[in-house]
Formats: sequence, structure tokens, C-alpha cells
Amino acid sequence: MPETGYLLAVMGIGFAITFALRAAPFVILQPLRDSRAVATMALWMPVGILAILTVSTLRTSLEAGPDRLVPAAIATVVTAVVHLLGGRRTVLSVGLGTATFVVLVNLL
Repeated sequence: MPETGYLLAVMGIGFAITFALRAAPFVILQPLRDSRAVATMALWMPVGILAILTVSTLRTSLEAGPDRLVPAAIATVVTAVVHLLGGRRTVLSVGLGTATFVVLVNLL
């Protein structure tokens, strides 16, 4: 069994590395806050994430069987509508779309 000092040193190093890796993006991004590229990415990244999730869900639903395609299509529409009408809140739209899909798959 390793000594207490050794274990504390390993934990301290792990903490320092984890903290540095999580803080680095904020330090790097600070000078770029007023950048046009960062503003554009902030606008389009949520839409890109939703598009990737949509394609992945529909592809997986097609592979699972035709009975999953209708719930996936309805959940996709729910996600898009909630995203556009709900103030572009990605967590809300993805959450409600996922809940819709799960409920429809279990009911149909």
C-alpha cells in the first residue's frame, strides 16, 4: 500500500492537471470574446449540434426498424419547433425532443 504522502501528491497532481485543462479554454477565449468568429460560432454551433443529433437519431431509427421512424420524425419536429419558439435553448429543445421520442417509442 502506498504511503499517504504519495497518495496526496498523486491526488494533487491530478487535481492540478484537471483544473488546468478545464480552465484553459476560458483563458484562451478571453481575448477572443469580441471576435466575429467566436460570435458566429456561438450562433451556429447549437444548430450544428442539433443537426448532428437529428441525423444520428434518424439513421439509428432506420436501422432499428420502420416502426421507429415515425416517432423519430415527430421528435425531430418537436425539437426544431421548441428550439425556434423557445428562444433557441438547446438543452430545452433536445430534452423535450428526447422525451417525445422515448414516450412515442414506448407507446407505439
